[in-house]
This record gives sequence, C-alpha cells and structure tokens, in this order.
Amino acid sequence: MSKKSSGGLVYSTEHGCMCPACRQPQAACICKAALPTGDGIARVGREVRKGKAVIVVSGLILDSAELTKLGKQLKTICGTGGTVKDGQIEIQGEHRDAVMAELAKRGFKVKRGGG
Repeated sequence: MSKKSSGGLVYSTEHGCMCPACRQPQAACICKAALPTGDGIARVGREVRKGKAVIVVSGLILDSAELTKLGKQLKTICGTGGTVKDGQIEIQGEHRDAVMAELAKRGFKVKRGGG
C-alpha cells in the first residue's frame, strides 16, 4: 500500500518515506534534496505547545538519516519522546540543558534559542 499526492509517491509501506525529488526511499536518496542550509550552529530553543514544553534543535547541517540518528540518541539520553521533522529535532519536556551539553560534547557549536 502506498500514499500518493499530486507530486507523486511520498510514502511506501515497503520502503517508508520517499524523497519527493528523486522518488527513491529517503535512506537511498541520490539527490540529497532534503539537506538543510544554514550556518551549522545548533540553536536549542524552547516552545510551549498545548501547555507542555518542547525543546527544538535547529540549524544542524546533517542529512535526514544522520539527523534521525542524532534525534534518537538525544531522546534516549533525555529519557523522553520526540520527533525529527522539517530539518529540526523536537524533544518533549524541559531538557534544554541536557540537549545543549550533549551537542557540545559531540563537537557542535551550540547557542540557546528563543523561549
């Protein structure tokens, strides 16, 4: 089973998410169209959604597979849930200091963002 939009195949139960540009599975994307642009500084911000804190990490110049891997590792360190979408890592809860410390330990330049 697969979902289609007007732009083509976006998800396949066999391969998962598909790259909208080259229509390959994201893990085997040949165009790397989803590579975010920025200055490479990890900005760690806090947002409130539905009354609950969410830590948002943006500005990382990583491809989607590396960003997903880092997101999973940060969620494990914080012991909480979260997601990776639109080139950002979102961590549930008030874990900004732990996330900033871990990113700095991994060699990223980190700045505290808004909120």
